[in-house]
Amino acid sequence: MDWLEVSVEVDGEAAEAVSEVFNRYGHGGAVIEEAFGEMGKAVSGTLTVKAYLPFENGQAAGQREIEEALWHLSQLYPIPVPCFRHLSEEDWAHAWKKHYRVLHIGQHLVVKPSWQTYTPDPKDVVVELDPGMAFGTGLHPSTRLCLTALEKYLIRGMKALDVGTGSGILAIAAAKLGANSVLALDTDPTAVKVARANVAANKVEHIVSVQSGSLPTLEPQGQAFDIILVNILAETIVELLDEGLVHRLKEAGLIVAAGLIKSQETMVTEALNAQDVNIVECLQERDWVALVGRKEEQGMGDEG
Repeated sequence: MDWLEVSVEVDGEAAEAVSEVFNRYGHGGAVIEEAFGEMGKAVSGTLTVKAYLPFENGQAAGQREIEEALWHLSQLYPIPVPCFRHLSEEDWAHAWKKHYRVLHIGQHLVVKPSWQTYTPDPKDVVVELDPGMAFGTGLHPSTRLCLTALEKYLIRGMKALDVGTGSGILAIAAAKLGANSVLALDTDPTAVKVARANVAANKVEHIVSVQSGSLPTLEPQGQAFDIILVNILAETIVELLDEGLVHRLKEAGLIVAAGLIKSQETMVTEALNAQDVNIVECLQERDWVALVGRKEEQGMGDEG
């Protein structure tokens, strides 16, 4: 199958809006790329948001809808005209690889593209990744913030839930950092397929279960999760909270909510507070933030 790549270069706030459009129409969702220098530092404030559309019989499904949606967004944000590039299956398979490199995140986490070589230090926790057409490479600030929070707060033996797993990067990192079990969920069939392949490549199938869906069936309190990771759109996080995401969390359990820009922090914080989750830390990189919240224990908020 041939593909049509659509891309736009925007700042952080506009990237969130463009990603929502691309997630709606792009096969496998949006990919957000940030340029890095030799020392692994971001070199500009510009992000490139890409999506891939199946191209058959001289046309790409969703192209017109994307162009129209971007035009409407351009009335609110400085969004340039999108660039389109026709790719064969083979061209696509190699084109996106040039953007990825070995990344060091937090104290010991290393994200290594599967096609690159790397000799780890003894203390390195290496996640080998082939993102395919699924979001989650470690390049995006929200992914890096989640990984940093995960390394800081995950305790060996925890039971983890990763909602919107994408490539499976967070679920795999949780397993390698010592989680006893990880349930990774995604509604996109492509993401489920890619995540399962990455889980197998990292040899953590005995810890990580990748399934299709957005929320797991309610479990008995003793089987609830110690930590929940949700790195998706802010509006979707709020919807999941309204649908009972926090009910899947043990008392005093942790939730890491990311994929947010600074202007959305208050909205998500209020939604978490409404579910008796107190914010214990806010991590920030440029315009992007990740919130770490802890669920109140029963009786903690009661008076006298």
